[in-house]
Amino acid sequence: MNTVYSRENTRKICIGNSEMGGDSPVSIQTMWKRAIPADKEVLLKELRRFAVLGCNVIRFAVPDEENARLLAKIAPLSPIPVVADIHFDYRLALLVLDGVHKVRINPGNIGADWKVKEVLSKAADMGIPIRVGINGGSLPRKLRELPQLEGMIAAAENEIDLLEAQGFRNAVFSLKSSSAENTIHVNRRFASLWDYPLHLGVTEAGPMIPGIVKNTRALLQLLGEGIGSTIRVSLSAPEEDEVVTGREILREAGLRAGGVDIVSCPRCGRSEFPVHELVAQIQEELYAVKKPLTVAVMGCVVNGPEEARHADIGITGSGNEAIIFCHGELKRKIPMDQALEALREEIREAVEE
Repeated sequence: MNTVYSRENTRKICIGNSEMGGDSPVSIQTMWKRAIPADKEVLLKELRRFAVLGCNVIRFAVPDEENARLLAKIAPLSPIPVVADIHFDYRLALLVLDGVHKVRINPGNIGADWKVKEVLSKAADMGIPIRVGINGGSLPRKLRELPQLEGMIAAAENEIDLLEAQGFRNAVFSLKSSSAENTIHVNRRFASLWDYPLHLGVTEAGPMIPGIVKNTRALLQLLGEGIGSTIRVSLSAPEEDEVVTGREILREAGLRAGGVDIVSCPRCGRSEFPVHELVAQIQEELYAVKKPLTVAVMGCVVNGPEEARHADIGITGSGNEAIIFCHGELKRKIPMDQALEALREEIREAVEE
């Protein structure tokens, strides 16, 4: 690829009190995967937890009028911007625009152009951006005979013509395929033609392992080429796994600094330390730390401290005893049943320094 792309040259839009596109940091999104709870405090508690983990935007499916009205009331209270995902019924988009921060529509199923125009008109009046979602598997009927890439670009062009005919340019586009390669190629093509910010992701990517592999393949490639202003790692897994995976992808792309780098060994027959269990117990707490920190959880005292010599804080153990080490040097010994709390104490101490 000889083409040079630059996300900094895309237009900047505002989603609630956050910016997207231009020189704004690449943001992380996830999607709420359950029914919207009637108890708003239950929902807001979860949204605060996602925000601490690194989530910048959250999207909700809006299947009916009841959910549309509920989301419009809850969105202004959310710690992160809320996007309403609308399919089939443009009237739901009109309802949620009274409270949400962005609306996502799919040109393949939202209906006639006049319906889209009504949504655009109200969004313009409210100053709310639209995400146009173009999925390879749900293109408008007249474009389905084309090769997927060509059909998706044609759908994008049709929607841009419709938006711009209404003077509406407050938009984000997503072009997603279940194929990582198609996702790469179609987003490259779009980025070479238009300056709208791009929402990246591989749709219907599958369960945790294949889903992470597909998304990492596509997103690291595109982000490395300067394409993409926001990402959503689509997984058949809980929301927090999507957020954490997104964090790690941005870290590997050099687009998100700070936070904890978790180093842990896979374990082997020599290991006597409960690596997997300890990492599972403390992982979410570590992702809440914003200070740059490397934490190592190693399986044995034979070579754990040496292999993790670069770690600011490390822990391993054998038998009934655990050890805390810093940059490969022993700091203290503790009983094995106190290992988790000892590690928490060391992390709190490092954060407060």
